[in-house]
Amino acid sequence: MEVSVAAIFILVAVTMVTVGWRILNWVWVRPKYLERRLREQGFAGNPYRIFFGDLKESSMMSKQANSKPINFSDDISPRVVLIFHHTLEKYEEGRVESFPSSDFVYVDLHPTTYAEWSSSPCPYVIHPYYPFYEVGGGGANLQVGEGVAEMLHAFYQSCNDTISQWERLIGEEGSCELDVWPYIENLTGDVISRSAFGSSYTEGKRIFQLQKEHAQLLIKVIQSVYIPGWRFLPTKRNKRMKEIDREVRALLKGIINKRERERKAGNAVNDDLLGILMESNSRELRESGNEKNAAMSITDVIEECKQFYLAGQETTTVLLVWTMVLLSKYPNWQVRAREEVLQVFGKNKPDFDGLNHLKVVTMILHEVLRLYPPLTLMNRGVEKETKLGNLIIPAGVMICLPTILVHRDCELWGDNAKEFNPERFSEGVLKATKGQLSFFPFGGGPRLCVGQNFAMMEAKMALSLILQHFSFELSSSYTHAPFTILTLQPQFGAHIILHKL
Repeated sequence: MEVSVAAIFILVAVTMVTVGWRILNWVWVRPKYLERRLREQGFAGNPYRIFFGDLKESSMMSKQANSKPINFSDDISPRVVLIFHHTLEKYEEGRVESFPSSDFVYVDLHPTTYAEWSSSPCPYVIHPYYPFYEVGGGGANLQVGEGVAEMLHAFYQSCNDTISQWERLIGEEGSCELDVWPYIENLTGDVISRSAFGSSYTEGKRIFQLQKEHAQLLIKVIQSVYIPGWRFLPTKRNKRMKEIDREVRALLKGIINKRERERKAGNAVNDDLLGILMESNSRELRESGNEKNAAMSITDVIEECKQFYLAGQETTTVLLVWTMVLLSKYPNWQVRAREEVLQVFGKNKPDFDGLNHLKVVTMILHEVLRLYPPLTLMNRGVEKETKLGNLIIPAGVMICLPTILVHRDCELWGDNAKEFNPERFSEGVLKATKGQLSFFPFGGGPRLCVGQNFAMMEAKMALSLILQHFSFELSSSYTHAPFTILTLQPQFGAHIILHKL
């Protein structure tokens, strides 16, 4: 049957109208609707601007802020979350909206509202280009937390390798200057490779290198305007990201299949992350009577491993580097921490029970996480309209809580909120926060990072060994310039002078 010219014309016209409406809805109608809904509830902020929103202004402000270092006594918030700091100061509101692009709206919530949101079962999504630090809870994740004690040997082995490397650099001179940032980055990557994959350590190292490259490409994506569907186009960057994803999945699948064969032969290793995940998975399957969907698929296990790699490595890296910087700046706390470590362990290998009973070291790590949280912002998208207290959050809104601003809020922490004072945690986190959700370096509620126990135990092990072997101070070449590339990092490294004890 021949199709008439009129029918073709109508089809083309309908298609053009449909596509045109979708584009108009994306770039204007939907954002303006969200803006109106939020402003009706008392939100303040910059008006919506098509396509770019606040991105251009934010980019220029960040570039200017990162062009010069700051003094140690300066507040780092204007440097690392400049657009949010500027907006909150401008409008002096507890609730602020901004439009980074036409794709989504950021909403800054007060900590009390965030506390309700973080503990609620309301559905949320991660932006396609924001898979980093996905958090949540589940049977396998619980087993990972419980398995930290079994991974302690991997922690020690990797940390001890770094200590030995530093001792060789010091040599007979007794001291040396070095940028500890790349060493700590390699240390934490090594820990993840050992503790996650054990006997498959070499493949683990390759996965770490690929994940690191992927994160660097992701940074470039985040810094550009988000266009729906753009990530599916065959651009050079997109093709490389897909190549990395395929190689990582192939490596992980090979390791998992090999481990599965070993498990069936009765030779399985269960003292690393993969072993714990697979054992937990197998147990859940047995207990459910092999019920479909009762346990994780191989794809699920791969995703768990990828997330753990990123969350565990990045979090611990920045926690350790800022801890060394702050203990160099405040030597009295370095002395107190060393005295505690030597009292508990002497010069012996740190053990699990001892690490769990380090009070001063834990206080210090908590204070570092308060002042220099790995993630300066917490972002989650609302999948469907959600009620939070007196607020109605429309679907499509990206909820944002600037962690670093809450952690340094004088109303929540007192007049010395911006000062380094681990003593505030002497009676634990609950006492320090007065029961409020004002301290959440790893998220909160059911959205708590699965790598929290892992990161804290690894940091305690590394710091204990460092304190046993060295004293350290800031080099005159150290430049204080915290900046954010996914996590809060030292822009010009962390130049420290090590002294052999």
